[in-house]
Amino acid sequence: MADAAEVLRLLVAQNATVAVAESLTGGLIGATITAVSGASEAFVGGVISYATDLKRELLGVPGDLLRREGAVHPEVAAAMAAGVARVCGATYGVAATGVAGPEPQDGRPVGTVHVAVCGPGGQISARTLTLRGSRERIRVETVDEAVDLLAGVLKANIGEHSG
Repeated sequence: MADAAEVLRLLVAQNATVAVAESLTGGLIGATITAVSGASEAFVGGVISYATDLKRELLGVPGDLLRREGAVHPEVAAAMAAGVARVCGATYGVAATGVAGPEPQDGRPVGTVHVAVCGPGGQISARTLTLRGSRERIRVETVDEAVDLLAGVLKANIGEHSG
């Protein structure tokens, strides 16, 4: 599992930036990345869109998608990632949406999580997770998975976007 320091090294090596769109993690992905010294070289900001309306209004997640599927859906995570990259002017957008509990949401059980990364050219990479444990455990594992997904995308793109 990759860590935030590795992600930042990869971003800087590619002269790239990242922004985050978070729902169930409430800012933990951004906090994890910015805990690393020098994060300002690549981290531009983010949106905590805990409320469904903010996903639509701030990030541009299609309203019909939200009405049809609810906020916990892989297409919503992908739209959040693309939206935050656009809004923040970042090379990469990372997003997480899901159910940390204690109750199901939008018909999805606790532990259902979707993370996505939007890269250059709008390329989307995503993971659907089924996590177990406490609310806090689900949130921490979501952060780990989002950071790891971003690292994988960055490693795959090495050479394509470096100076």
